[in-house]
Amino acid sequence: MAPAHYPADAFGDPFDLDDLPLPRTACGYGVQLLDTDRLLDATTGDLLPVRSPELRAAFANFAAAHAAAASWAARNAVAPDAHRLAIVPVGYDEVLQRHVLIYGVLCGEP
Repeated sequence: MAPAHYPADAFGDPFDLDDLPLPRTACGYGVQLLDTDRLLDATTGDLLPVRSPELRAAFANFAAAHAAAASWAARNAVAPDAHRLAIVPVGYDEVLQRHVLIYGVLCGEP
């Protein structure tokens, strides 16, 4: 439905997790709502807090995260230039049993 309306870099420049020097190990690609600790849940398509026990935020690759972000933006009638979503590397803390925003909460404005 909507992915064709959102260019490849609509949610950030495409990247490969293996090429990033990350301070923590990533378990996949997440879709973060800027200025919040909310990530897109792969199961429901809803934005959930990072500490939510039911959150399944890791997408296998950038393309899957992009498709999910585009679907969320289209479902919520958000224009391509106003969505406030970013694809980010996410980790998973086995001790705390929750996802981790490796780069923390990203801001929409510098």
